[in-house]
Amino acid sequence: MPSAVAFIPARQGSKRVSGKNVRVLGGHPLIAYTIAPALDSGVFESVIVSTDSEEIAEVARHYGAEVPFLRPPRFAGDTSPDIEWLEYTLTGLKRMGRQWDCFSLLRPTSPFRTSATIRRAWARFIAQNGVDSLRAVERCAQHPGKMWIVDGDRMSPLLLPAHARPKPQGGEGGPAGQPWHSTPYQALPAIYVQNASLEIAWTRVVFEGRTIAGDVLVPFLTEGYEGFDINDRHDWMVAERLLADGEVKLPPVSHVPYGPSGGSLRSPETAIG
Repeated sequence: MPSAVAFIPARQGSKRVSGKNVRVLGGHPLIAYTIAPALDSGVFESVIVSTDSEEIAEVARHYGAEVPFLRPPRFAGDTSPDIEWLEYTLTGLKRMGRQWDCFSLLRPTSPFRTSATIRRAWARFIAQNGVDSLRAVERCAQHPGKMWIVDGDRMSPLLLPAHARPKPQGGEGGPAGQPWHSTPYQALPAIYVQNASLEIAWTRVVFEGRTIAGDVLVPFLTEGYEGFDINDRHDWMVAERLLADGEVKLPPVSHVPYGPSGGSLRSPETAIG
């Protein structure tokens, strides 16, 4: 069985939901609901949080994750690509004599991903031959076939099916079929969008190709709210409502809540800026 490490990226610079990685949801900081299922899954030899924040590092260690070192600020900006901090982290750990065959990215903004989700994804990944990585996807609600590019007083469809594209100049006729923008959603081809719940890849894709995914990807279809991602204030309110209505449950967390004895977190009233 290949060895694997889980990386949980949790920088402190979130602007849409200030401090969201350690904001309390259901009794624990948000990041706890990613650390706990990662540890409980039995898939990973290590669960490591990558952060530029001492506060987040303290919370992460409280819930059983490792933080071997902090991420440099230059890899923690709004536009910093994942490959930068991931390459930095894997290289630093390699110097410490720690290496794994595979890695997984588990983002703390997906609190409804469970240990069973992770095990299901891992089983799918290791059953594949000739792949570089696995990425979580879900059926898109807004089909790109009904999207438009606006240019002044005119607009054109973002996508056209192959049979409906205009023929090259000089050819006969125009679009040969029904354009997607005038086709019922149910009749459109299934299109999937990635979500932030999880990724798994062979570590070699980072060192050999300087990428987090490689070229050959296997899809992992999330179920229910496994792929729900908290990106802004509206998402947070939806998550709270789903919990209040009993529509979804958070993964169990065995640790006592992080609190005054081990530090303090901002209250829900002040956490969103």
